[in-house]
Amino acid sequence: MNIAIANDHGGYEYKQILIPFLQGLGHSVVDLGCHDSGSVDYADFALPCGEAVARSEADRGIVICGTGIGVSIAANKVKGIRCALCTDPLMARLTREHNDSNMLALGGRIIGIELAKEIVAVWLATDFTGGRHQNRIDKITRYESER
Repeated sequence: MNIAIANDHGGYEYKQILIPFLQGLGHSVVDLGCHDSGSVDYADFALPCGEAVARSEADRGIVICGTGIGVSIAANKVKGIRCALCTDPLMARLTREHNDSNMLALGGRIIGIELAKEIVAVWLATDFTGGRHQNRIDKITRYESER
């Protein structure tokens, strides 16, 4: 898969670790910044990452800030994005199976890096189950298209 990844200053360290981890899993990675630990606004990076996924320039996206909250809120403003903030592998699995999430948000100050890697690996390896869950995704998509 082609994975877009972006962060603010609170997620910079984790991004630097996750890029080679993702590459080691066989994925290509597009780094959309930020590119150092200086203070920045999370929306300036989460929104373009969401746009890259929405335009199919990336198969999925990962956004990281201190808590994961800010980047998830910003990414979810992009039409077609279903960004899930996950703090454990079960959430990662269920958001793929049930919500067909196309972006993952992580909190670099909330979870440890080894847990972050496990969450990412599960999220990338899990498929959407469809079925009754597809109807729910269709409702969200219809709502977005009406606005």
